Amino acid sequence: MEYVVYGAGAVGGVIGGHLHLAGRGVTLVARGEHLAAIRAGGLVLDAGDGRHRVDAPATDTAAEVAWTDDTVVLLAVKSHQAAAALVDLRAHAPADTAVVCATNGIATELATLRLFARTYAVCVMLPATHLEPGVVVAGCHPTPAILDIGRIPHGTDATTAAVAADLHAAGIASEERADVMAWKRRKLLLNLGNGVDASFAQDEAADELAERAVAEGERVLAAAGVSLVTAEEDRERRGSVLQRRTDLERRGGSTWQSLTRGTGDSEIDYLGGEIVLQGRLLGLPTPVNEAVVAATRHLARTGGEPRSLQASDVLARL
Repeated sequence: MEYVVYGAGAVGGVIGGHLHLAGRGVTLVARGEHLAAIRAGGLVLDAGDGRHRVDAPATDTAAEVAWTDDTVVLLAVKSHQAAAALVDLRAHAPADTAVVCATNGIATELATLRLFARTYAVCVMLPATHLEPGVVVAGCHPTPAILDIGRIPHGTDATTAAVAADLHAAGIASEERADVMAWKRRKLLLNLGNGVDASFAQDEAADELAERAVAEGERVLAAAGVSLVTAEEDRERRGSVLQRRTDLERRGGSTWQSLTRGTGDSEIDYLGGEIVLQGRLLGLPTPVNEAVVAATRHLARTGGEPRSLQASDVLARL
């Protein structure tokens, strides 16, 4: 298959880089200084076995992609950027293109299915960093990621089998999941700590705030009656597959990276904000996640320093 990695940042860059190194055809979609750096010197994939130059076609629009019958889109933008990406794809990608949502949160899949009948989802377990234009850093080695895949709304098919096989060939762990959203909902709960990690000084109060956010999310999803794998099932799947590189400094997650780069936005509305939304639909209060979302929005909008807030202040108000 040919792959269009739409969003060649931390997640997309690591996936696309490994697919390219495995001999798969890859086109990278990026923007701004990151795109300029890729065009000038290739995408630099910093992996556990060294730094690799990925010389793949790069563009900022689907209009410049050489579409084929076997082209698959790996949609790897942040969730709040998905709407613009889907507008571009709808205008230029063939209607029967398979679009695989390698995004956090649980909102991108339905937005994609509205436009593309062949919509798929990946539960992304991929520690990575993207702070420098043209460079992405894989946080784990020798297996950089676990990317389990399924069709939306449910099931598996020849495409899930083919994508999983290509990911395996690229050194990435991947299994087909008939109910992939049950796994993505568990991943959403894990991501409820992203806003705490990004916005608050790292101390015991921050740990408590993150724990409260996850517990609140558990209650909301239970009330919603949706499928959800257990925390134990998630731990068993991860096992010892993802081994952190010892040569790297432990830094922050994807939301922390957005604040650090000063992008002016983040995907918090699709992480903690998803729990807030579901709570409002069910008439359930979600004060913990509302507080974390509001704090992260404020820092992103004002260009505030990451981890500059005190979780103890939020806990006192709660």
